[in-house]
Amino acid sequence: MPVQPKVVIIGAGIVGCALSDELTVRGWTDVVVLEQGPLFATGGSSSHAPGLVFQTNASKTMTEFASYTVEKYSSLSLDGQWCFRQVGGLEVATTPERLAELKRRHGFASSWGVQSALLDPEECVALHSLLDPDQILGGYHVPTDGLAKALRAGEAQARRAIDRGARFLPHHTVTGIESANGRVTGVVTDHGVFAADVVVSCAGFWGPKVGRLAGVTVPLVPLAHQYAKTTPVAALAGVNTESLEASKPILRHQDRDLYYREHGDRIGIGSYAHRPMPVDLDDVAHPGDVPHSDDGAPVMPSMLPFTQEDFEQSWADSKTLLPALAGAKLEEGFNGIFSFTADGFPLMGEAPELRGFWLAEAVWVTHSAGVAKAMAEWLIEGTPRTDVHECDVNRFEPMQLTPAYVHQRACQNFVEVYDIIHPLQPMEEPRPLRLSPFHARQRELGAYFLEASGWERPHWYEANSGLLEVAGIPGRGEWAARYWSPIAGAEALATRERVALFDMTALKRLEVSGPGALDLLQRLTTNQLDKPVGSVTYTLLLDETGGIRSDLTVARLAEDTFQIGANGNLDLDWLSRALGADGVDSSHGSTRVRDITAGTCCLGVWGPLARDLVQPLTDADFSHKGFGYFKAKHAYLGHVPVTAMRLSYVGELGWELYTTADMGAKLWDTLWEAGQELGILAAGRSAFNSMRLEKGYRSWGTDMTAEHNPYEAGLGFAVRMDKGDFVGREALVGVSEQTVSRRLSALLLDDPQAVVMGKEPVYVDGAPVGYVTSAAYGYSIGASVAYAWLPRTAAVAGTRVSVEYFGEQLPATVAEEPLFDPAMARIRR
Repeated sequence: MPVQPKVVIIGAGIVGCALSDELTVRGWTDVVVLEQGPLFATGGSSSHAPGLVFQTNASKTMTEFASYTVEKYSSLSLDGQWCFRQVGGLEVATTPERLAELKRRHGFASSWGVQSALLDPEECVALHSLLDPDQILGGYHVPTDGLAKALRAGEAQARRAIDRGARFLPHHTVTGIESANGRVTGVVTDHGVFAADVVVSCAGFWGPKVGRLAGVTVPLVPLAHQYAKTTPVAALAGVNTESLEASKPILRHQDRDLYYREHGDRIGIGSYAHRPMPVDLDDVAHPGDVPHSDDGAPVMPSMLPFTQEDFEQSWADSKTLLPALAGAKLEEGFNGIFSFTADGFPLMGEAPELRGFWLAEAVWVTHSAGVAKAMAEWLIEGTPRTDVHECDVNRFEPMQLTPAYVHQRACQNFVEVYDIIHPLQPMEEPRPLRLSPFHARQRELGAYFLEASGWERPHWYEANSGLLEVAGIPGRGEWAARYWSPIAGAEALATRERVALFDMTALKRLEVSGPGALDLLQRLTTNQLDKPVGSVTYTLLLDETGGIRSDLTVARLAEDTFQIGANGNLDLDWLSRALGADGVDSSHGSTRVRDITAGTCCLGVWGPLARDLVQPLTDADFSHKGFGYFKAKHAYLGHVPVTAMRLSYVGELGWELYTTADMGAKLWDTLWEAGQELGILAAGRSAFNSMRLEKGYRSWGTDMTAEHNPYEAGLGFAVRMDKGDFVGREALVGVSEQTVSRRLSALLLDDPQAVVMGKEPVYVDGAPVGYVTSAAYGYSIGASVAYAWLPRTAAVAGTRVSVEYFGEQLPATVAEEPLFDPAMARIRR
């Protein structure tokens, strides 16, 4: 048998316990769990967690994590005591806006396979008799939600892991991390050193301290969150036994940032309505040094003194929603420490700074078992079976790792935890952070900016409000009309008639160079890249299961130099790790992967008049014959040196023009001045998204992820099985568009004004069978477009379906793609 790796888990909270169970059940049994406090009330967040598990989330991944947590903990018990009580979850609306949001959440649940129902006020009261029906407009119920006993579930999983060979060592404080040649080798504690091939930090809000010992950034902020219990409530007298604790659904009152659960005949109240309370870890007591209460029980370090003044409004709001509380008082409370990140997602994966050092941090009880399962799959099998790109610790741009950014965004995430967030809604602070060289010109044109990876990115320009096309753009519903303007439609139509500039600077740009560059990229991607200099290739990064990690455009600019249009920092991390695994070719020098985004910029010049704009500015041949589709060349446009690539993500003739950041403003001005007689305009991301959907161009992370293979996603053309071996090839043997069970498909909605936003469930014959990925109004085709994952049997042109949008079924039809210019005549002219 192969030698098992030595695994050290730091932290015996709910995540560390769950991970030990998931690892050992898969055969990795050489596991040591180090805990600085006692077992199993360790003094971390798990020790005080109220345990409410609401599964529904806008993220498919987070919902799947929660659903697995429910499934697993429902099957556990500890010495005959329950670990999960499936009392159901109820969310109530007291405003029309929240009622609409609950309908949207019902859609999420239907998309992700969670049973749920929308209720009227009387039905809500029937489930939770303490509610005042006059205060609520309706509710949303998930019968499989419930209460998790974090300490019991943790210990139950730990016992199973111990039975398989794992060791749990309490009162072992980690004081250092040992490493050699960039890889972890051991964990130093106050009781000695533990050799390790793999270290997983499950330290919760102490994660940043553990990370510093390893030289690893753990971008989370510990924040205090109020929780209080009432005195006995008369209406609950005799309702719940001491062992069962609760019989009514766990309850959310998100309009007031509150949640509730029963504790026998008392009510527990959690509040996010107060000011953010970041906690300095230096002020938190070590679990071994904590004081004891009057009854001799230890005071948990994660439970800070209750600040009554911050809870006054929440208590008043609670008595309004639950009138039965009027006869009760607040008996006890605390400010409990939880972990928050800059984007609200956990931190999972191998740290970029130290190989073998993994993170499973900022994970709440709700998602604990699901995260642990994914981590175990990742460690043992090489990739998790659930897409985790939203949670991968390597997702952040460098500026998103600054302490100031992490702190400000984490605090804002606390404030927004129950807010109604629009899919396009950008963060307000800190902004602006990253500005393209075109920013000043864009402001002059009245650009409406949203944000992407820290970049200010125009979505439309007020300067285009006078375009004749504006008057003919159809309206849309209130939700879809947010962060949108009919000007965007006019920009799309004008681009198809004239020529427009699109700022593509926010696209991640990488350079792979050196003698091993081609071999590296050939091994990692699906398409044939061994082509002449000047070739550009659309290709995919797969994982070992054949799932799509990313899609790339790769331009061969020299024999050993490639420029890559990537999707984000995860691509940089993936390529860098692969290069590190290959090592350095000492006989030919080194191969490098570097991020060139900040020092460069890009304009997309697209439209039928694009050649009329560009050709007079250069001596280079930009004719169709002299500069074919998916080709690249260096050229000079006036005074500006550019790398031009004949690509189009909008389905029109044109080029992506790259130059250095210092020449960006000059590039804009050169093109803008030359284009005046052609009717040039600047166009934003909103027009861009509509045009790319009309052409059926996929967006990774939205339309497809690592859960999908190329043939399902309609990208089989980017796979060359005959080019030699590449990552994921073995998993694709025997797979084709004819063998897959699901497909990404184009839908046309019957109502042209019914523009959906993404993540809505799609129904066939009254049952949910898939979900929308991307959607927009197709201005050129005069129809509302949505792309959706459907079973193969439904993914046939002409199939009638419906899309659930805020509780309403919108009829639609599966359509052949591309929806616009299927002959590609406009691009190839």
